[in-house]
Order: sequence, then structure tokens, then C-alpha cells
Amino acid sequence: MSTRTIATRRLAIAAAAALALNLGATACGSDGGRSSGSASSATTAAATTASSDGGTDNAPKAKGAITVFAAASLKETFTELGKKFEAANPGTKVTFNFGGSSALATSINSGAPADVFAAASPATMKTVTDAGGANGAPKTFVKNTLTIAVPKGNPKYIAGLKDLTGSGVKVALCAKEVPCGAAALTALKAAGLNLTPVTLEQDVKGALTKVELGEVDASLVYKTDVQADAAKIDGVDFPEADKAVNDYPIAALAKAPNKDGAAAFVAYVQSPEAKQVLTAAGFQAP
Repeated sequence: MSTRTIATRRLAIAAAAALALNLGATACGSDGGRSSGSASSATTAAATTASSDGGTDNAPKAKGAITVFAAASLKETFTELGKKFEAANPGTKVTFNFGGSSALATSINSGAPADVFAAASPATMKTVTDAGGANGAPKTFVKNTLTIAVPKGNPKYIAGLKDLTGSGVKVALCAKEVPCGAAALTALKAAGLNLTPVTLEQDVKGALTKVELGEVDASLVYKTDVQADAAKIDGVDFPEADKAVNDYPIAALAKAPNKDGAAAFVAYVQSPEAKQVLTAAGFQAP
């Protein structure tokens, strides 16, 4: 073999070796790039997660005084929910103003300081929303149905609405402006009955109290009120009540002194924990 041929082969071997080294370096660089990219992605994802967690931690928290205007029929359940809410939100204090929904709506529209309004009918809530008093659309959180409240043992043997029109039977109703009164009129109309009560009360608790005191023989109230007062009162269901079921809406108020607290309480009333309390008291799911 000539010296020239040997030199040519050596050059070819050297070139092949150089090419192999270059390819290996490129492959290593590519792998390194992928590893670096994966690490970078993981870091970014972790940072995003941390930021998200931090965002949750930094979300507005309920604190301070929260004033809730609520229908009288919500007294027992909302009092319990208020305590649970305070326990879950240290530093808060929930104060309630219970009464007839129509009177509460009038107070709110007149400028009474309140954070939340929970009404016993959409009609009474509408008087507030129409005046621009709600912060967002109200949410229906429960429903309620009428029953006939009678003294323990049902001494007049009342079995339905028609018995309320009997001679000598004294009946208390809520005023027609109050949701329980409007519902009673709807039920009586569905039954084709005219009834003249001996008294018209401004909220459902007032109508129930008349039965407790023995001043009337019966009153049309909500099932939840009879259930809450079962030691003193019996309830008589009637089919026409299905024609007069009341939706209960709740809303944070536009002029709420404590907007974060109002939003938090409205959300809590719609939570699974609150729904358990409400349904246990006889309210129906919306």
C-alpha cells in the first residue's frame, strides 16, 4: 500500500470520528434542553399553584358586624345559622332583625342600615330590587308551605280549610301585604272559600302566638313555624297549600355597610351545611 493511500485512509477515519463526536454533543445538548425545559415547566406550574393558593388565602374574609333583615319565619333557623357562621368566621358578629317581610323591605328602602335581606316571598324582595337596593340578583334558597295551626289536641276538630269557616271558629291570618297573608288568600281562593278572620297580624309569629294564647282557634302559618312550636301547637295539612308555596329569596344589599360580610353570609346560607339546618326545620329545597 502506498504512503499516499495510507494518508487518505487516516484522514477519512479522523473525519468520521469528528462527526461522531459532534452528533453525540448535539444529542446531549438536546436531552439537556428537554430536561431544562421540563424543570422550567414544573417550576412555573408550582409557582402558578402557589400563586393560586395565595390568591385563595388573600380572598376577602368575613369580619366585623353583619346585620341581617330576615322574615319572621326564619327566626329559629337563622339564629342557629348565625352562631355557626360566627364560629366559622372568627371576628364576625351577626345581628338579626326579624319581622314581616313587607315591613322589613319598607325599612330597607327607607335607608335602614342592613347588609342582607332574606324575604319570605319574591314579591317583597322585588320591592327592594326595584328600588335598586340589592347588590346582584337575589337567590332562592328555600321554599315553605302553609298549614293550619291549632292548639294541642285540636279541640275544634279542624280537618281542612272549610272547617275554618264554621260558626264560632275564630281564625287569625297574616295581613295580605305579608307573604304568609298573601299565601293564605291564594290557598283560600283555590279552595273557593271566603274567610273573615278575627285578627290580621303583621307577621307569621304574631298569627301563631294568637293560637298559643288561646285567643283564636286556628291560624294559617308555615309548616316550619308549627314544627318549631310543636310542644304547644299541632298542624293540620290541607291540599290547597300546594297552590301557595312561597319561595324565599336572599340578597346582599347595595348599601351594605359590610359588603364582604354580606356576600359571605349570603353564600353561607346556600351552603350544604346551612341547607341541612333549613331542611331539618321543615323548609323545602328550592
